[in-house]
Amino acid sequence: METIQKIIEYSGFFSILEISYILASILFILGLKKLSHPDTARSGNLWAAFGMGMAILATILFHKVKLPDGSYEGVHNLGWIFLALAIGSVIGWLAAKKVKMTAMPQMVSLFNGMGGACAALISVMEFPHISQDLIDQTGMLNGHTLAIMLGLMIGSVSFSGSMIAFGKLDERIGDIKAGWLRYLNLAFLGLLVVLLVYILAQPERPGMGIVYLFALLALTYGITFVMPIGGADMPVVISLLNSFTGVAAAMGGFLYNNQAMLTGGILVGSSGTILTILMCRAMNRSLMNVIVGAFGGSSAAAADSGDKTVREISLSDASILLNYSQKVFIVPGYGLAVAQAQHLCHELDTLLASRGVEVKYAIHPVAGRMPGHMNVLLAEADVPYEKLYEMEDANAEMNSTDAVIVVGANDVVNPAAEDDPGSPIYGMPVIKVWEAKNVIVMKRSMAKGYAAIENNLFYHPKNRMLFGDAKASMQKLIAEIKNL
Repeated sequence: METIQKIIEYSGFFSILEISYILASILFILGLKKLSHPDTARSGNLWAAFGMGMAILATILFHKVKLPDGSYEGVHNLGWIFLALAIGSVIGWLAAKKVKMTAMPQMVSLFNGMGGACAALISVMEFPHISQDLIDQTGMLNGHTLAIMLGLMIGSVSFSGSMIAFGKLDERIGDIKAGWLRYLNLAFLGLLVVLLVYILAQPERPGMGIVYLFALLALTYGITFVMPIGGADMPVVISLLNSFTGVAAAMGGFLYNNQAMLTGGILVGSSGTILTILMCRAMNRSLMNVIVGAFGGSSAAAADSGDKTVREISLSDASILLNYSQKVFIVPGYGLAVAQAQHLCHELDTLLASRGVEVKYAIHPVAGRMPGHMNVLLAEADVPYEKLYEMEDANAEMNSTDAVIVVGANDVVNPAAEDDPGSPIYGMPVIKVWEAKNVIVMKRSMAKGYAAIENNLFYHPKNRMLFGDAKASMQKLIAEIKNL
């Protein structure tokens, strides 16, 4: 009877735990699905967050470890666990509430790096606890050891790489454009593979020293991996590192036979990989070219031939042009986020629409500092999703567009990508604003963009520069149009 009671108790605990993991996995999938549209994105976030909270709570309450005497023991140190959860929740809440839209990419990089660090620490903690019975049967060459070492390597690369990406995005760290870094990266990668094979080939568990060396090499590789990659490629790098963190988390799911952890890691890893590939296609470059041949941060400039006359436009002329246009496209960029002018941009769009002007937004896949940066920025200002047009769809309508307003964008509207074979961005698909009848570029100065290359659009015959802070210029432009 006592044995039956133990079996029922064991089954009850583990059934509840497994069911909670399955429900959490379903909520992750549904939440990700809801993120596909701004109208449901907020609820999608909440669904996924609820699933994660449920999985954490179920683990604390129902996870059991079998002891040598056959009994089962629950989770210890509950006080420390709940204290850590409280501290982390407060920090995350405050960071998310206070972060500015211009600093959102930095926060994403920082939080992503924390996920990689957690995955790496889990591997370090679990290595000494690999079952001796398993080692006696297979040596170190088994799936458990492989999952630990891959989690350690990928998590460490994601952590250190994300920290470097954070520093670059926050303009605290510059680029190192040196050809020898490619060979150094290959050397580090080769050493990691050799060490991994060596550890897996051991008949007995090696000491922790070689594991720490492996982690140190992976951390160093993460630094040297991201250092040569320039500013214009940062959205791709963030997406790639995010997928790394997902894969590292999935390794933890294998270790603990945790379906929620495994599902979450696979979703993050696969979606991050798909996004990275799509962004590379949008830039007409391979992922390998982004990693080892990044153009971002290059000081190369476009060819000096041709007319270099800069033409300005007054606020009154700009207001008349926009007011009497039939179709207007707005091309947002990082400068829009810096000026925090997204709400005024939507106000201008609404004002023009009330006067019979068709207003749309042209969104480049890599505009801003992270994937989807412009979409998030405009969603914050309640711009209808239906007004956002992807690059290909926007380009198809440029010939029939009366005016284009470029607000803070630079590299994604640079005609050098099409007509200057000597430019580092040659071949990258861009928004062809110069095909419209008129172009107005709102910019503080003639400064180069994040890719550090000159923009020939500034000298195009159809273009007019409206210098000044985007927010102040928008306010004045709206006032001028209202007075017409």
